[in-house]
Amino acid sequence: MKKREAVSKIMQRELKTMSIHDGNLKNAKTMMEENNIRHLPIVSGEKLVGIISLTDIHRISFGGNYGQAASVDASVYDTLSLEHVMMSEPRTVTVDTTIKEVAEKLAVEEFHALPVVGNDNKLEGIVTTTDLVNYLIEQY
Repeated sequence: MKKREAVSKIMQRELKTMSIHDGNLKNAKTMMEENNIRHLPIVSGEKLVGIISLTDIHRISFGGNYGQAASVDASVYDTLSLEHVMMSEPRTVTVDTTIKEVAEKLAVEEFHALPVVGNDNKLEGIVTTTDLVNYLIEQY
């Protein structure tokens, strides 16, 4: 295992993203479920403006507590916007950040995903705890 390997080796480059201008919570939830992902970067053009997780969406959903889950969830999704629920200005790393630094940041700050950005906050990829575990598996 190399100590100075860059996160660019393990990050996901082909991303699903949602525009802050025309996205909504219902579409974000559907996109994550259909693509089997747990984190969705929110962008304005190519620039990262936030991130939302499936856990964030489930946290605001009350449907499981009531008999008419779909109608309760729909009213919550209609009431709140992406901006209300997403983490604005999320912690990020750059493509040159080492895998070790990413692992330390994820462990200490208790995040499960970090967007990878380039110049001017342009989204380049995302790295998750799953990416780190898969990297470790390859090493041993």
